[in-house]
Amino acid sequence: MKNKSESILFWEKAREYVDHYLPDIRKASHNTVSSYRTGLNQFIDYLEQQKNCGRKDISFSNFTRANINDYLGWLLNIKNLSPKTCNLRLASIHSLMEFASGEDDKIMPLYLNACSVKRLKVEFHTIEYFEKVQMRALLAAPKSSKKTERRNQMLLIMMYDTGARVQEIIDLKIDSLHVYSSVPYITIFGKGRKYRNIPLMEKTKAHLERYLREFHPNSQADVPLFFAITYGEKHRLSSDTIEKMLKRYGKVCEESGIEMPKNLHCHMIRKTRAMDLYQSDVPLTHIQQLLGHENISTTSGFYAFATLDTLARTLKSALDSPTDKKWNDKYVMAQIYRL
Repeated sequence: MKNKSESILFWEKAREYVDHYLPDIRKASHNTVSSYRTGLNQFIDYLEQQKNCGRKDISFSNFTRANINDYLGWLLNIKNLSPKTCNLRLASIHSLMEFASGEDDKIMPLYLNACSVKRLKVEFHTIEYFEKVQMRALLAAPKSSKKTERRNQMLLIMMYDTGARVQEIIDLKIDSLHVYSSVPYITIFGKGRKYRNIPLMEKTKAHLERYLREFHPNSQADVPLFFAITYGEKHRLSSDTIEKMLKRYGKVCEESGIEMPKNLHCHMIRKTRAMDLYQSDVPLTHIQQLLGHENISTTSGFYAFATLDTLARTLKSALDSPTDKKWNDKYVMAQIYRL
């Protein structure tokens, strides 16, 4: 029978991790904290239901390599979760164990043992994005005769121009806008509780000015930029509402004869903006700044793959602009033959 203090230690450290360390020390976003909390609770449920561990007796000693490997297999083969989702669940376990090992040296061997469980291999899938004709059709799909449709069109324009995540667009308020600055821009509160400024194109600025005159003639600074009205009160739109809106406009485009992706979703607009910039030879570091990626590898990994068009242009450029051989240049040779 386990020492009761081991279980008490686990629950104290686990609660401190999700309730204090993640939000207050790591400054993780609400969505990140929620994801890690869900992942840990699911592993605890697994230990109780599949491994017959008494919930009140669970301790860090249950976080063994064998249990974690069995858990990943259960998620993958029984729950039919994707390898990417399984890796997120594994990350929550590793992160908790890392935190706890820093708090108590006795947990370090358990942490190292848990870390020996490697991430599942995730197959590369072609990035889903809208072709130029599809994106233009989506932006033109809302009917300008209806007020809510005009709101929806402005929302789609803003999503494309800024490359922002859906939640970032939902969170925009009037005081997020800086339309009349020398360089018009918006301030986005993104993942990791970090702010970033994104410049607005001239056409987007013109659309936004019209939108503000119609929807926000006398609004307070903290009013949501995109809103619905219920019982006379303005409130933010939900991500589900925007997803349904996009799918509806996708059907409108198909009815007009434009073929659309089968499972279109809002994140594709963000990917489309990134891909359009990439194909226009915008430096990856600039795309990274626009998208709010903390690491350049995230940007390059997801967006910088060679499309047929990009590859064809690169090959043509190489053929059209042959470089002179410089094997006889002493300076070039000196640079090659050095450590």
